[in-house]
Amino acid sequence: MGFIINLLISLIVGGISGCIASSIMKSGGSLIRNIILGIVGGVVGGFLFGLLQLGVNGIIGSIVVSVVGACIVIWAAKKFF
Repeated sequence: MGFIINLLISLIVGGISGCIASSIMKSGGSLIRNIILGIVGGVVGGFLFGLLQLGVNGIIGSIVVSVVGACIVIWAAKKFF
């Protein structure tokens, strides 16, 4: 049961983060794209924050990390594609 709850929370955080990042970077997209973007952004942001030895707590911290990572992913996609 805990896995399902964590999965739902990840999808919700990913969706929120993806929507915020798309808005910041002025790139539209569907809800599914924004969720995927937010989840990938969470991985990228978590990696970068780990390199910088910065820690975050809670859902707000997770959203901030995901938004930063998603913005980087959108920027890279615009540069290379």
